[in-house]
Amino acid sequence: MSILVIGGDKISSIESILKTLGASSIVHWDARKKASTCRKIIPIDIECVVMLTSFLNHNAMKYFRSEAKKRDLPIVCSKHNSSCFYDEYIKVMGTDCLSCDKYSNCKIDKG
Repeated sequence: MSILVIGGDKISSIESILKTLGASSIVHWDARKKASTCRKIIPIDIECVVMLTSFLNHNAMKYFRSEAKKRDLPIVCSKHNSSCFYDEYIKVMGTDCLSCDKYSNCKIDKG
């Protein structure tokens, strides 16, 4: 699954969670340049959009939410916190570590 993460400067903890949960490709836009961020188009191969709400303004969130809905993409909105992100991702995507055969050796902080 290819995932677009919008917001945040350093997403290494979220990136590792996504890879553990099966993400094959992760694209990250830090959204520092507010004017140019809202003009970007979600790449065609993206299958899920993650928005880190602590780092996005309302206009950017509104724009990307509407673009994702037009393409029927799942949207995960979360703070830039590993356990909060994991919980929100599970709610939206329906994947749970408890059902995974690697659960006992998993490095994800499950809160």
